[in-house]
Amino acid sequence: MKKLWGARFKRNSDKLADQLTFSISTDYRLAKYDCLGSMAHARMLGKQRIIPKMDAQTIVAGLSKILLQIQSGKFKVDPEAEDVHTNIQNALKNLIGPPADKLHTARSRNDQVVLDVKLYCRYEVGAIILAAAGLQQSIVQFAKKNTGTIIPGYTHLQQAQVVLLGHHMLAYVEMLERDKQRLSDCLKRLDVLPLGSCALAGTSLKTDRKYLAKLLRFSAVSPNSMDAVSDRDFIAEVIFDCAMMAVHISRICEDLILWASREFHFVDIDWAMCTGSSIMPQKKNPDVLELLRGSTAKMIAHVTEILTLPKGLPLTYNRDLQLDKPPLFDAVDTSKMGLQLLAKVFAGLKVHKQQVAASLTDESFYCVDAMEYLIRKGVSYREAHDILGAMVKDCLDQGKKITALTTNELKAYAPQFAEDVKNLFNPQMSVKIKNSFGSTNPGLVARQMDIWSKKLHA
Repeated sequence: MKKLWGARFKRNSDKLADQLTFSISTDYRLAKYDCLGSMAHARMLGKQRIIPKMDAQTIVAGLSKILLQIQSGKFKVDPEAEDVHTNIQNALKNLIGPPADKLHTARSRNDQVVLDVKLYCRYEVGAIILAAAGLQQSIVQFAKKNTGTIIPGYTHLQQAQVVLLGHHMLAYVEMLERDKQRLSDCLKRLDVLPLGSCALAGTSLKTDRKYLAKLLRFSAVSPNSMDAVSDRDFIAEVIFDCAMMAVHISRICEDLILWASREFHFVDIDWAMCTGSSIMPQKKNPDVLELLRGSTAKMIAHVTEILTLPKGLPLTYNRDLQLDKPPLFDAVDTSKMGLQLLAKVFAGLKVHKQQVAASLTDESFYCVDAMEYLIRKGVSYREAHDILGAMVKDCLDQGKKITALTTNELKAYAPQFAEDVKNLFNPQMSVKIKNSFGSTNPGLVARQMDIWSKKLHA
């Protein structure tokens, strides 16, 4: 198979070397974007009369047919053609003949590759943002179905204070919103056209890069051709954003895995999202969540990979950069699958409300509420903290209820205590009295859920 660069070479490349250098098995997913970029390039070449307008029209028509074949799955990949660009170039030559040889005028595979990857990232980042919004919607719907449900909140995986389940769920929504914002911000730096930079130095031909940017919907044109062909910052940024999202997904999965265990028994995961055991017929394992949690490891590894790859590379293009695509493609695929699966998990998730309610009887949950009761009566924070610490040591650590103490016994700890302090030792009161913005107060949480519902359905 004749290579695009083969005219100067005295003999064919080594077959084993071909296995290393060929990328068609990986970069074929760029085929659609390669066609779109080449169609815009051909139009520009015709407009500028760098090639005859008739040839430009013939090229665009041929590429349109190839694009339809790609989109319908009928395009035949030639494994002997080293990459997606050669595949499409050869297919175009077979389809339209000599005019195809003029397509590569005023560009290099260097700027062509960066363009293709940017077009791919632009589309896929949008798809990931939509999938993240879908997961947010699923979480909010789950929270609304369980309005009023109160659960234990944890620090250090030790029971701390009670919170609304909806409040806990909205924490996930906030995480995902930051992920969406990072990805949206990444799109701004993606929005620079590299095509027309050629190999590294630009061209002496009278191209119109602003016209290309308009056709391909880029808001800016790269001002430095050397930077444009060697830049992989945008890929690193996409991968990092996906890895950060994977960390959030992993934390969500960990909560659900714990809550689904017999020790917690707070939730029941739909059977469709679980697997069984080959030896223990009673098992219902949350394998989907475990694999999503585990996939975070490779996402973090992809960040290391893409940051290490260009480290120390001299300007401009080096073939090392061909290896940027596997981590990018996997990060995109893993992100979309994880978001979609987790949305399905929340859609089928059931809460064991009686079990959850039974976990809230420990009066330790309400010690901060009793401490703030004393603060409102003029006791200093430090003194109030010490008073409640003594009560916990004398009562709760020995299995006694603070609410079983008489008024005189309460006053022995602090004269400011009255019988009404006992009203604080229940979950409903505990969430109700929280009034700071962003807290677990039912009214505030309901308002936040309404805000998110409107925002996500806008």
